[in-house]
Amino acid sequence: METKEKFLSFNLGISDTAVISLQHITEVLQVSLPEICGVPEMPSSVLGIYNWRGEMLWLVDLEAMLGYPPISQGANLLSIMMGIVLENKGKYLGLLVRQLIDIEWLDTKQMKPATTELFYLKSSPFLQGYFINDLEEMIFNLDAITIIQAPMWGIHN
Repeated sequence: METKEKFLSFNLGISDTAVISLQHITEVLQVSLPEICGVPEMPSSVLGIYNWRGEMLWLVDLEAMLGYPPISQGANLLSIMMGIVLENKGKYLGLLVRQLIDIEWLDTKQMKPATTELFYLKSSPFLQGYFINDLEEMIFNLDAITIIQAPMWGIHN
């Protein structure tokens, strides 16, 4: 049985790499920080609302959500970030990341289970596990559905 799936890989923090299965990614877009409308009284990882195809898309700082330093901290305000639009059952959520790396085929049978010791405690609920690549580096596999359904948003439209 074919267990390879397509994943989008991107940078997390300074030196980490993560992937999300393409089956939950609707679109990838460039977002400039001034185009994001901040919303008061939201968790710090929620950057605000973005006009996406004429709809309101909530944008989340994936790094801050996973316990890394916030992506917007080191960024000058003109910087362009990459947005990954996730979709599950008609709900959309945009994740902001520094840069995308590639689309890769990964064998889900090779995925190792995530253990809390390995990962920031904040990120463990969102991890499905990890892969080890040819360079012996860990690649975190993030669970799109858990991210979309995270209770911290309280923004389900």
